[in-house]
Amino acid sequence: MTQHVVPPWVAEQRTSLLAQRGHAWLLQGPSGLGQYSLAMELVRAWLCDTPTEQGACGHCGSCHAIDVHAHADLCLLMPEAMMIEQGWPLSEKAQSDIDDKKRKASKEIRVEAMREAVEFSQRTSARGRGKAVLVYPAERMNHITANALLKTLEEPPGDVKFVLATGAAHQLLPTIRSRCMGHNMVWPDAAASMAWLETEGVSSADAQVLLGAAGSRPEDALQWARAGRSAQSWSAVPRGVAQGALAVFADWGAAQVVDALQKLCHDLLLVRVGAAPRFFAAADLPTPPGLKALTQWSKELNATARVVEHPFNAGLLLESLVGRAQNALNSRH
Repeated sequence: MTQHVVPPWVAEQRTSLLAQRGHAWLLQGPSGLGQYSLAMELVRAWLCDTPTEQGACGHCGSCHAIDVHAHADLCLLMPEAMMIEQGWPLSEKAQSDIDDKKRKASKEIRVEAMREAVEFSQRTSARGRGKAVLVYPAERMNHITANALLKTLEEPPGDVKFVLATGAAHQLLPTIRSRCMGHNMVWPDAAASMAWLETEGVSSADAQVLLGAAGSRPEDALQWARAGRSAQSWSAVPRGVAQGALAVFADWGAAQVVDALQKLCHDLLLVRVGAAPRFFAAADLPTPPGLKALTQWSKELNATARVVEHPFNAGLLLESLVGRAQNALNSRH
């Protein structure tokens, strides 16, 4: 397994934030810029036995405990589905409920988990280096969950620090934002992003195309590469959709399909008004239909995006999305 390399722009931000005081940070900006990576780097440094100005040492007992997802002084607040995907343990009750099929793993941060985090923040540190609570993605807190956190953020115990990371800060309660020190994520330049993707094992050709497909967000591009996306598969999307070929989205999740179609629609709108496309190469795009058809398709995709995580039949949803896309692309209006 290739060791994850901390992106240089994340490392620079880590050093800057560690030099500042504060018990709660809010890392905000578009997704894919490294919010979670930066949040983990801060947590590792806060809990490290021998930290430096550049962060955690990487080899002490605390660093090892985080590496194996078993640190007694770290509380992670994430959607259960995301925690399972990344190998973080759930509480005994949550794991039991899911194992017994009483409910599915939540895609939100549950209020029960937040209450456990509040109780955790009031306990004595197990290793004597203080405690840390990491909330990601923070926008997955509903109002009840956020309000459960609010009191602790306002009057935190002396040895606990919080870091909230989000790609949608506008969805957080204003009272949550006001109680944290805000940090806007740095947007890396293309050269730095390309170099980092290549160190992560992505070929130069794939890195260039996937970085464009991800809107210049390097961590999103890396996630796509690890999911099996390639320059070739991305380039095949526009004409495949125009032909109604479902195979171009083999093994894609519903949200990923909607995202790709929104980007395709966006680029065709740009081409239609004489601008350069952003996500796809111009040579890969079919001739765009009229503005009326593209505008209507865009509205439909936006409506679908708001409910795409609902438990639809995946096969029927894909057929519907591709069929509607094919109709829009072949429209004469």
